[in-house]
Amino acid sequence: MAHVRDCEIITHREIAPDHRRMVLHAPEIAVEARAGQFCMLEVREGFCPFLRRPMSIERIFDDSVSILYKIVGQGTRLLAGLQTGSVLNVQGPLGNGFPIPAEEVRAILVGGGIGVAPLPGLAETLVARTGLAPEVVLAARTEAHLLCEQELSQMGCPVTLATDDGSAGFHGFADKCLRRLEPDADTVVYSCGPTVMMRAVHTVCVEAGARCYASLEAEMACGDGVCMGCVVETNTEHEFGKMARVCREGPVFDTRDIRWSAYDVR
Repeated sequence: MAHVRDCEIITHREIAPDHRRMVLHAPEIAVEARAGQFCMLEVREGFCPFLRRPMSIERIFDDSVSILYKIVGQGTRLLAGLQTGSVLNVQGPLGNGFPIPAEEVRAILVGGGIGVAPLPGLAETLVARTGLAPEVVLAARTEAHLLCEQELSQMGCPVTLATDDGSAGFHGFADKCLRRLEPDADTVVYSCGPTVMMRAVHTVCVEAGARCYASLEAEMACGDGVCMGCVVETNTEHEFGKMARVCREGPVFDTRDIRWSAYDVR
């Protein structure tokens, strides 16, 4: 059940260049939220910007949720200017979260850049539900842009780092690191990040026979399935044929259901 509530900013700080973490006091949203869901934030009252901004829920606490975001445009620049004690109007939680296995199972989380945002909450849920800390692959362009390594390590997660320039960890891409971990048919992989990365992760999982779920990103106007502005092509039939709404049918999808060939990943 989604709520629309005014939420106070409890903490708001920079964690990497152009990256911020915001914690919102949101008891009703926290009670309902599940790992992988998102919220729509009204970054400023009025009509400029007119639309809310979709943001993954990073972690879920007793009476609050955290949001991890990158400053990329007008909306996030305005968001970054808000101080502790300010109030945001928040709609959420929205969408479908990550499927959580009922039994002990090997899980690997793969996050690229700001795509790591929903993974700390997922790691906490997996530890609580299965008793096993997932393995994690964190990838970014440079060491300065690697996010959440400390938080995930503190949860007991073995973390493998990968950077495009070789400044930290493995010199290369996330899918190469995943392949080195040798997932198999008894492994479930969760990914979020650039489309090219998620497609490559999907390919590794298909070859290994592993289940794989991806959290997709899309521009959204409403966040609750009305405007049809966030549709993606799939291989399965939905309410609108083979088009699925990231906000309603997603943002988490079984990667076998995504028509990856519809993306231009050159």
